[in-house]
Formats: sequence, structure tokens, C-alpha cells
Amino acid sequence: MNEDQGYHVKSPFSGELTVSELTRLIKTVLEANIPVVAVVGEVSNYIHHTSGHRYFTLKDAQSQLKCVLFRWQAGKLDFEPEEGMMVRAVGNITVYEPSGQYQLTVLTIKPMGRGDLLMRLEALKKKLAGEGVFDNHRPIPPFPSFVGVVTSPTGAAVRDIISVIRRRAPHVQIILRPAQVQGADAATDIVEGIQDLNRYTNADVIIVGRGGGSIEDLWCFNEEIVARAIASSTIPVVSAVGHETDFTLADFAADLRAPTPSAAAELVVRNTEEIKQSIDGYRTFLRQRMTYVIEEMMAKVSSLKREFSPERFMQGIFLKSQHLDELTIRMKNAVLVGLTDTEKRAERVRSTIEALNPRKVLERGYSIVYREPDRRVVTDSVMVQPGDGIRVELARGRLNARVEGTEE
Repeated sequence: MNEDQGYHVKSPFSGELTVSELTRLIKTVLEANIPVVAVVGEVSNYIHHTSGHRYFTLKDAQSQLKCVLFRWQAGKLDFEPEEGMMVRAVGNITVYEPSGQYQLTVLTIKPMGRGDLLMRLEALKKKLAGEGVFDNHRPIPPFPSFVGVVTSPTGAAVRDIISVIRRRAPHVQIILRPAQVQGADAATDIVEGIQDLNRYTNADVIIVGRGGGSIEDLWCFNEEIVARAIASSTIPVVSAVGHETDFTLADFAADLRAPTPSAAAELVVRNTEEIKQSIDGYRTFLRQRMTYVIEEMMAKVSSLKREFSPERFMQGIFLKSQHLDELTIRMKNAVLVGLTDTEKRAERVRSTIEALNPRKVLERGYSIVYREPDRRVVTDSVMVQPGDGIRVELARGRLNARVEGTEE
């Protein structure tokens, strides 16, 4: 093809275009001809910049679209977008000239699908946390004899659990309570499984879980009834939902969270061979320690035999006996002195009591006059009237009399 047969493009610019001119032309055409659009896609490469702007990509199975959500628009959000969340973003198509890249400048964004699930999950998590459902964690028994398992009887999870327990601790018995772990009735079946193991078995610990899957597949472990059943179980519960990064409500309510069913089995039972090796190590250590202590004590006994002869030993006994005699004499003297002081104090108290005895005053010729019938002591003549009955208390005996008259 020669030059005359080639393609010729009529440009609004005279001559050739610079990169900036072409980019500006594309920017003008796109921004002027594409109105505000709503785009549905999955959030990817989400960046919350220190400036407050959010940068991310919306993608589907075939394409990707760069997006920017500026700070003044992001401040209106009632949620924070996350990786993998399906959203509906409304905005304008713009061109970022420095890189010649078109993008969606987001005005509003709302979660869809998985995003709705995540928002529901976060709201339920806050509710249960506020009620203290996630607060009481019981210790996992270190050496269980019976392990209860609530999971699908046909899934890989139960095979992994059985395989690990049989390998690590063949003596441990496994009690399987089959349950649905996906679908509309799964949450109810899991709850009943936990309750059955609590009610009818002597399990030391319960493993509840399944293999991995999407958030929709695992949603039964985010149901409120499952979290409450785990928290109210009298038997410690290990959550073993097969997902490494995301947490379910079952994980928060359980006494221990394991990333996979296999890991749960390893956490629940200790390796018998490792325990035997540990015991052998402790036995060797104790034997060496006991040998060292015995040898050290024998050396001390030998040293004492050399330092103390029978004569010095008897001399020590005599000195202790003499000291005991001295203490006995000092104790007797102290007791005698204490008794004498006590007798003197008792005599002084007796004299004081005798001096204060009102009977002694009456023996000196005084008397006590009581008004009848209320038996009040008469201390003033105004307290009685002529004709009132009185009783006069003497040192020996009393007089019943009547007032003839009073004088102030």
C-alpha cells in the first residue's frame, strides 16, 4: 500500500498532534458526550490515601475501570468499601491527562450483593459484642478424652479432623454429630448439634466447622443463633471454619479459633509421641538433678562430720540447757512482778469504787428522797407539792412519808 492508498484522518488541529493535544481532545470528547453513569463491579486494589481520597478499580470478568472517590465525597459514606465488595458507583467519566487514562470520578457508591452481607455481618457483630456474647472464653482442656465434632459427615473437614486426631492421639475418642454446614437449614442444624453434644455426651471439647468457601457458603456460621449457641455451650467450643483471612461470628463466640479443621484438631489434642518425649526429657533432667542434690548433701554431711566432734556437740547442748535455765528464772521473776503490780492496781480500783459508793454517803447521815409514784429523785422543793407522797432512802431501810409543806 503506498502513501496515497493509506488512511487519512481529518484532524481539527492543523498538522500533527502532540500527545497532550490528543489527550485533551479525547478528554473533551469523553467528558462532553458521556453523561453521569452508574457502574456495577467488584472493588479491587482499594487504597485509602492519607489525603483522604480513595483510589480503586471496579472490575468484572472481562474488564477493569479505574475509579477515584475524592475526600469531600467520601465523607458522606456510611460504610468503607473493601476488597471483593460488589458496589454500584455513580459518577462522571473523566480523563487524567498526566497518564492519559480515563477513569470514573465517583459521586456516590453503595454496596451490593456481598457488600450487603458484610454490612449485615458488621451490624450483628456490634450487637452481639455489646451484649457480651464474645466476652466469656473458657479454657480448652489440655488432655481431652472425648472430642465432639459438629460438621458434615461427608465433607473433607471431618476426614481431616479424624485423621489428625488418630495420628496425634489414637486413644482419644471422637463423637461426630452430623450437621448441615451450608444452606437454609444449616444454622438450625448446627445449633441443635451443639446442644445435643452438651445434653447427651461427655465430650471434653467440641469442634464446630467446615472446609473453606465463599462468604455465602460460610454464612450459616455468621447467623446469630449459631453464635449464641456456641457462647452458651457448657463444653468449650473450637471454631474451625476453613478460611484464613475472614472471621465469622462463630470465631468470635468460640473459646478458640482455628483457621482450618485440621488446625483445630492439632490445637485440641497434643501429639502423644511428643508428650512421651517430653516426659523422657523431664525424667532425665530429674534424675540428673536428684543425683546432683544427693551428692551435694553428702558433701555437706562429710564437712559437718569433720567440723563437729562429739565433745563440741555435747558442749553445745550444755550451753543451750544453761540458756534455758536462765530464761526460766527470768520468766518466773517477770510473772511475780506482773502479779504484784496487778494486785496493787486492783486495790486502788477497789478503794476508788468504795469511795464513790453512794451507800457510803448515806452512812454519813444523808438520804435520797424519791417522789411517788414516778420514783424521780427530788433535787428541788418545787418538784413536790403539799400532800404528795415521798420515799426516803436511808443507809439502812427507807421511810414512806407525805409532804406537809415546802420551802424554797
